Amino acid sequence: MNNQDIDPAETLEWLEAFRSVARFEGEDRAKFILNQLTDMAHHEGMELPTGVNTAYLNSIAKDKEIATDIEVDIEARISAMVRWNAMVMVVKANQLPYELGGHIASFASSATLYEVGFNHFYRGPDADQGADLIFFQGHISPGIYSRAFLEGRITEAQMLKFRQESGEGGLSSYPHPWLMPDFWQFPTVSMGLGPIMAIYQARFMKYLHHREIKQTDKRTVWAYLGDGETDEPESLGAISMAGREKLDNLIFVINCNLQRLDGPVRGNGKIIQELEGMFRGAGWNVIKVVWGGKWDELFAKDTNGLLRKRMEEVVDGEYQAYKAKDGAYVREHFFGKYPELLAMVEHMTDDEIYRLDRGGHDPFKVFQAYHAAKACSDKPTVILAKTVKGYGMGEAGEGQNTTHSQKKLGLKQVERFAKRFNVPVTEEDVKELNFYKPAEDSAEMQYMKQKRQKLGGSLPVRSFNLEAIKAPELSVFEALLKSSGDREMSTTMALNRIMTLLVRDKQLGPKIVPIVPDEARTFGMEGLFRQLGIYSASGQLYQPEDSDKVMWYKEDKKGQVLQEGINEAGAISDWIAAATSYATHDITMIPFYIYYSKFGFQRVGDLAWAAGDMQAKGFLVGGTAGRTTLNGEGLQHQDGDSHLVANTIPNCISYDPTYAFELAVIVRSGLERMYEKNENIFYYITTMNELYAHPEMPENSEEGIIKGMYALKTVGTGDLQVQLMGSGTILREVEVAAQMLADDWNVKSDVWSVTSFNELTREAQAIDRVNRFSTDAPAVPYITQCLEHAKGPVIVATDYMRNYAEQVRKYVPNRYEVLGTDGFGRSDSRAALRSFFEVDASYVVLASLKALVDEGEMDGSVIAQAIEKYGININKPNPMTV
Repeated sequence: MNNQDIDPAETLEWLEAFRSVARFEGEDRAKFILNQLTDMAHHEGMELPTGVNTAYLNSIAKDKEIATDIEVDIEARISAMVRWNAMVMVVKANQLPYELGGHIASFASSATLYEVGFNHFYRGPDADQGADLIFFQGHISPGIYSRAFLEGRITEAQMLKFRQESGEGGLSSYPHPWLMPDFWQFPTVSMGLGPIMAIYQARFMKYLHHREIKQTDKRTVWAYLGDGETDEPESLGAISMAGREKLDNLIFVINCNLQRLDGPVRGNGKIIQELEGMFRGAGWNVIKVVWGGKWDELFAKDTNGLLRKRMEEVVDGEYQAYKAKDGAYVREHFFGKYPELLAMVEHMTDDEIYRLDRGGHDPFKVFQAYHAAKACSDKPTVILAKTVKGYGMGEAGEGQNTTHSQKKLGLKQVERFAKRFNVPVTEEDVKELNFYKPAEDSAEMQYMKQKRQKLGGSLPVRSFNLEAIKAPELSVFEALLKSSGDREMSTTMALNRIMTLLVRDKQLGPKIVPIVPDEARTFGMEGLFRQLGIYSASGQLYQPEDSDKVMWYKEDKKGQVLQEGINEAGAISDWIAAATSYATHDITMIPFYIYYSKFGFQRVGDLAWAAGDMQAKGFLVGGTAGRTTLNGEGLQHQDGDSHLVANTIPNCISYDPTYAFELAVIVRSGLERMYEKNENIFYYITTMNELYAHPEMPENSEEGIIKGMYALKTVGTGDLQVQLMGSGTILREVEVAAQMLADDWNVKSDVWSVTSFNELTREAQAIDRVNRFSTDAPAVPYITQCLEHAKGPVIVATDYMRNYAEQVRKYVPNRYEVLGTDGFGRSDSRAALRSFFEVDASYVVLASLKALVDEGEMDGSVIAQAIEKYGININKPNPMTV
């Protein structure tokens, strides 16, 4: 394509004509003509320029700016105080012998972005409908603490305990609601998680509003992230959903300081332009805040567009260097390329050239962007604000690759920092690194408090106006507590029946939030489509092909089911939004997120960990769980470790039930603990798609089911005895093994159903700790109590890695043998897989006999007899290594 202008006069005529249309007939008419021209060009087969970028300039032109109520001097003084106290807090923490770390440069670059929000835009908890939800960038936490200190929400003693959290009164290193539950709303320092959680929080607010559960249309979700953070897949992975759903209650603010942790984000390109193209293509409103007000005079002189051309030419690596050097360097290397540009700045000193500010440091430009973002309807907004990392740190790190790790400043550097921002501190304050807080009746304090009072109170804050919720009685699930007779069903089907019963409950029903990625039919949940409807902000604009079926695919603006497509990260973000609704919206919701167990913790474990930090409450359900239950699929689908991963999250309660009555007891207990007793826990429950009959609930088993194990049955009458333990789908193999031991070897078996090795372990370890500090008679763990009078060795088989059951070895008073499914999964029938992993009934029998032989209870010859009797191939490869 030839970009040379062969007739400048004609070009000017076209441009003037278009400008006239825009000025006298309005922007809508101008846009219409542009679209018509584009359509005509396509119709004529012309190849048009590609891309969705605008010029490397501010999106809001100078003549389009509105008046603001910013009081420049007083807001500058407040910002200076916030910057100073944030810097002092980090530097003082690193004067301690153990050097606690912290970050100065990130907040230095973004302070203006936050201060404009605090002074003019963030709605507080007392505002109509409640507070805005703000996902603060994790590394800028010192700045948020600093402002809270000025507002009187954090004491100086706490400021001195930054990153000292082992005792009481310390401030967490980053936004961590678990450690500061009344302060931080969301954990964001695991980069990439804040953006995706923010998108789904905004969508969940629409969900609550459309279902008429809670009015949320006046509230905004703000997500702050760094330009380097956008390289995380989760950061941008859901932006198309936000555009598609028209989430006009969502504002992304990307701090484009052009630096990641170790160097430039796009040294050879322009990250702002790259991000603009991505967000525009995803249907977002994009506002660029590239240049500060000090550039406006130069733009006015740029009648031939040469300055704008130079700005387009320079790549981010060069822009970074300009701020790492000085004004003379900028004069030579930026303006010096063209004599006309040099002449444009010849009246300016080198220092004035260096002070030509970037848009993200100009409160007026930031205000314009925020105001336009709030006014935008029918689409989310992203603000791309250009800043300098380490702004104001001078030679200590301004614009330098090393700035992210700068934790200490020398005396001269501190002096220059104070001078740069006109912080009203004394020489002694500088030397002693004293915090600065003006008198309560000072203009700064009064201004700051008045602004927050007008907006509805201080932020961040997290409130817990918990509803009084009563868990249903176990009798509500009576049908599941009885034997299913000859009728076979899976535990996934049992879960559907439990959810159906809960949905019918007058109090709990509207609060249930079923969530699936894209396999509701695999889990037998398609009945919920018709019964509850799938939430869609647009309703259903088409007639589905299966509308003549009973369980047709029904989308509804008031739909209750959240169905996310093939998107586990989005679905668990949905779940997090619902599971924390009690704190963010003062309305308790009860989410059930059902997914392939292998695609749960292993795939989105960082989000599950964040859920723990946020004190999420709800049910995660790993469907088709276990290494051998999902026949025919293969190693990426077969789960042998999700319970081990679940156990790494301290407030995640996990169970692996076998029978419908166990599942009913566990869900009912979870409802009671989370929503009636208000424990800060969430549940992970595994269910299987294997069909089998379910027995009646044994008497007096409820307590054991909840604690983690109970006596299911005794099989046989022989003098020799073993204790057989199993969980999930392999418990049924254990039951078969018990009958084989009785019939073939005259061995009696006590069969134990272990619903949770994780809960047994945690209880036992907690007792260990109590005993360690006590000289009284030691307390005895529950699992030990169950087995201390039991006769014979204990043999365990599960559908998970051996380590799952190995956790309790210390607490088992008998010989203890564990079978499990270590190794990669593979495709085959259930029977073949259980034989391959050596956890089927014959291997349980063999392990039992070997334990009795080792105990001197049986002759060793029975081992060979059993191998021959059951056709066990002792020469097959070890499943752990093939």
